[in-house]
Amino acid sequence: MSEKMTTTDETAAHETVEAVIRGQLAKAFGGVRGTIEAAVPTIAFTGMWVGTSDLRLSLIVSVSTAVALLLVRLVQRSTPQFVINSLVGIGIGAFFASRTGEAKDVFLPGILYNAAYAAAMLLSVVTRWPVVGFLIGSVTGDPTGWRADPAVVRLCTKLTWLLMIPCVIRVAVQLPVYLIGGNDAVAELGILKIAMGWPLQVGALAAMVWLLAKGRTPVRPAVS
Repeated sequence: MSEKMTTTDETAAHETVEAVIRGQLAKAFGGVRGTIEAAVPTIAFTGMWVGTSDLRLSLIVSVSTAVALLLVRLVQRSTPQFVINSLVGIGIGAFFASRTGEAKDVFLPGILYNAAYAAAMLLSVVTRWPVVGFLIGSVTGDPTGWRADPAVVRLCTKLTWLLMIPCVIRVAVQLPVYLIGGNDAVAELGILKIAMGWPLQVGALAAMVWLLAKGRTPVRPAVS
């Protein structure tokens, strides 16, 4: 089946912009299992550090946990995307911490990622190219066609704001703890990362679903 036929079939399955975005968001969030897989390596690192204060051992346990989760996915022949994301994240954090010798630096890449993600989404809103719009383009086959409809641009702008809020909150809360607390705040950073991960995403997703439930904007597929 060609890429064009696949795109057409997927577009036909979603008659409204709201349905398209709901479907794409469901894929992006990864569900309950993806959330757990993202949190387990952080829990492992935080628990080992609190119990041993051994940075090297804590990093080894954390990375090994992520690798074990990946192997389970591969054995089950299920999508390893979210485990790989977790492994890459903890791997970068381990690199930072091993270079500086500071356990708190495991959490620095996550803080920087959220800051960069929030900045990118803000820029997309300011320039009237809200990132959520590209979810529509990925289904219709026309990456930029959605911009021709002002109603769709307004909807995508609102959704992008909602997607950005959790990132801003994480940076606003975690960065001061990282800067002020030092290695004494590793446990707090671990707890904050987990507590401000899925719960904030669920809150943002619930707000987005509520907003999407209010409208029925027709999808306008690309004309070949």
